[in-house]
Amino acid sequence: MWLLDKLLTKVIRNGRLEVTDHDGKHYAYGSGEEPPIRLRFTHPKAARHIARYPQLGAGEAYMRGWLVIEPPHDVRDLVLFFTSQAKSAGGERVLKPQGTVSRLTQMAVAKADSINLPGKAKRNAKHTYNMTRRLYELFLDEDRQYTMAYWRGDPEATTLEKAQLDKKALIAAKLYMQHSSEFGRPMKVLDIGCGWGGLALYLNKHYDCEVLGIALAEDQIAFCRERAKALGVDDKVRFELLDYREVEGQFDRITSIGMIEHVGTPHFPQYFGKTYDLLANDGVSFLHTCGRVGPPGYTDAWTRKYIFPGGYIPALSELVVESEKAGWQVMDVEAMRFHYSYTLAEWYRRTCLHEEEIVAMYDEQFFRMWQFYLAGAEQSFRHGTMVNWQIQFVKDRAALPMTRDYMEIEAKRLRESEEPPQWHLDPALQQAAE
Repeated sequence: MWLLDKLLTKVIRNGRLEVTDHDGKHYAYGSGEEPPIRLRFTHPKAARHIARYPQLGAGEAYMRGWLVIEPPHDVRDLVLFFTSQAKSAGGERVLKPQGTVSRLTQMAVAKADSINLPGKAKRNAKHTYNMTRRLYELFLDEDRQYTMAYWRGDPEATTLEKAQLDKKALIAAKLYMQHSSEFGRPMKVLDIGCGWGGLALYLNKHYDCEVLGIALAEDQIAFCRERAKALGVDDKVRFELLDYREVEGQFDRITSIGMIEHVGTPHFPQYFGKTYDLLANDGVSFLHTCGRVGPPGYTDAWTRKYIFPGGYIPALSELVVESEKAGWQVMDVEAMRFHYSYTLAEWYRRTCLHEEEIVAMYDEQFFRMWQFYLAGAEQSFRHGTMVNWQIQFVKDRAALPMTRDYMEIEAKRLRESEEPPQWHLDPALQQAAE
């Protein structure tokens, strides 16, 4: 415990943390009038494991039940407490590898892990997205949007369903889809990393376009096809189990929502080169991704191991430099600040409401892993340096109007044209939530 005690003494500046080690010894850190967060270690290896590998060790200790957070607090409170300490002197270091050698080792391992050849990319997709369908139904919105929602109003007064619907309206507007009426034929859209098909079906619904959605997780594609068939649009909205490198043809619009995080930086030249070849000369390409506001970095060991193997959140500089090399012209960039933190907080809330069912589907360790993932991700977008980037690309700058007014006009029209669905929750859980 001595090493963790040393770290916590140095880090905790605001609030109060109390720790009871496995042998019953009690430790207190910081000062504050609010009720302290109380932790209890149940295993003799817990403190050392966390001190030696802060990012990986804390997550594993919580997953394994070695670290118990006493009510009324939970793991989200703990994660947000620690990351808020980064604003105090020295607090940031506790969540990073200690020492130059450790950091360089982490960077090297993460770099190697980001090499995603087609076979590995497919295995990674299966790891992340081929879990039980019911799991995603329990915490996502009704359309299964597994990316940032767009919170235009007060997050406390806006439903997740409304925020996700507003996001799709914004994406459609930035694609300049209203221009489709001038084509004299249906627009052809490629949706790379189509998820569960929500955006593809939305675009078809509002613009009568033809969409090809591609992904590498079999169950996602099967679900997408079921949705398209049920809506009677499977002749216009097709979904294929394809790597983006295998796509052929030409498209008027290309979307990539939350997908480039899985490409891997060594493959950015290939990605931007391939999509450049696939887009018509007067077309528009749109990229939505988690991003970092600083320079390039690396993915932490816990996230690579348990949640997104091969994944990496890019810096804006990496995306712009590689896109320029491929010939793209960047027409619009928007940093979506804090939106994902509110999205993740709601996913966490819904996950916790369904604890009993998720434990029954998997086990307690999986449930705690999922909690830690959502809480950790939220803190990165709330207190850390993560944002979402939305970038609009063209080959020919004449493909878009001179001002951005068309975006807001079209997004407003779409928002007013459709009401969001209601989230279906068991009455007993609804009462508990309230």
